Amino acid sequence: MKKSLDKLTFDNSFARLPEIFFTRHQTSPLKQQHLVHFNHALADEIELDPKLDDEEKFLHQITSSQAVKAYTALAQCYAGHQFGHFVPRLGDGRAMLLGEIITSKNERWDLQLKGGGVTEYSRGGDGRAVLRSTIREYLCSEAMHGLGIPTSRALCMIGSKEEVYREQIETAAILVRMAKSHIRFGSFEYYYYSNKHAELKILADYVLHTHFPLLTKENNPYLALLNNVINSSASLIAQWQSVGFCHGVMNTDNMSIHGLTIDYGPYGFLDQFNKDFVCNHSDHEGRYSYKKQPQVGLFNVSCFAQALLPLINEDANKAAELATQALGEYQNSYTQSYADIMREKLGLVSAQKIDQVLCNELLDLMHEQKIDYTLFFRTFSEEEQIKSRNLFLHREKFDSWFEKYRIRLAEDNISDIERSRQQKKVNPKYILRNYMAEQAIQKAQQLDYSELNKLFEILKDPYAELPQYEEYTGYPPDWAEKISVSCSS
Repeated sequence: MKKSLDKLTFDNSFARLPEIFFTRHQTSPLKQQHLVHFNHALADEIELDPKLDDEEKFLHQITSSQAVKAYTALAQCYAGHQFGHFVPRLGDGRAMLLGEIITSKNERWDLQLKGGGVTEYSRGGDGRAVLRSTIREYLCSEAMHGLGIPTSRALCMIGSKEEVYREQIETAAILVRMAKSHIRFGSFEYYYYSNKHAELKILADYVLHTHFPLLTKENNPYLALLNNVINSSASLIAQWQSVGFCHGVMNTDNMSIHGLTIDYGPYGFLDQFNKDFVCNHSDHEGRYSYKKQPQVGLFNVSCFAQALLPLINEDANKAAELATQALGEYQNSYTQSYADIMREKLGLVSAQKIDQVLCNELLDLMHEQKIDYTLFFRTFSEEEQIKSRNLFLHREKFDSWFEKYRIRLAEDNISDIERSRQQKKVNPKYILRNYMAEQAIQKAQQLDYSELNKLFEILKDPYAELPQYEEYTGYPPDWAEKISVSCSS
């Protein structure tokens, strides 16, 4: 039975931790706020009545920290390595955790407002989110979910006429964000680097018992937690690479202990395949370029491992030895995950050594000839794969590669019909290109949410054949190259 928001079961376990882990606040609802979009499917998952018979009441309940008795609004404290440099104290500058919803299946969901007002960690900011960046996160988190990639989710988006000041005057918005939790690598780094090892243990024990209870039965639960985070992070980044997704700001405070994609900012999906692609205009040195994401992932889990050292073993040398062994598995985990996914994208069934060679040769060719990443792999999923050669300017190079590929494919003894069916399950037809989000933003700023609604429907099932949306499957327009996305986005 679906319930109203105030009738859902809340636990708020994080709020029972010592207050060094957060600060309590009251949210600040927007002026003249209105519902921009509501995620009915996610509402159904958390057992919230998706009908919203009284929209005004719902908006009041979801944005006011005093509207629902079970709420305990708080901003979490954490640190982080930002662009390689450690920042000792960050925290939720414009996000507040209202509580943790527990479903009848015993699933735990953080209910968090992004843009709900000033917190202790706002660092002089206004605590607001802008409509522009909120649309980008709302669409992309659900697009990633549609792609089958672990991610935070978005229950709804709230708009207003309230003005906020960035590079220009914009309108404020609130994103109602949900996830298993919003605990980050940086959450552990804060207590490690401030030499608060007792509090570090409290946090780790809380995470283990609340989110990874099976790990508490291991001989060394803290080492088991590290291994879990290493593997889930490696798997996540392999999935990012496979769909051509660039996060843009892979700071340790933007890395989830659950292996989720969180904190969408200046992200971007590849159009032309470019290994050196940098989606964040603020990343002047290309630290978070597409090709560097796997090695940045290793740096980030190494930072997490460093923070866990006092818990892994009392002997510092032994702790370092155990952590180093665990980190040694990151590359193996990433390489295996990526190889498995790319083999599926190429329509190969069995695993052979030549597969990675074929994959690398293809990607080198795509990089050299600037081939559209999503368009190629979807075209390559057709029964007549040879059609994909038309995407190349120098087709003789593709033909040479394709001949080797077809010889390898024949060894799997799979029909083109079956291969095509399997490939279309892993090669999306629709991807959230920057120009699409920009079109939705431009219309939404005029209170026209039609494009937002349309994209949301398309991205829910990016592998489907939707003839009515064929216009979203081609090359981006020329003006898309001029779109600049930075950390402020």
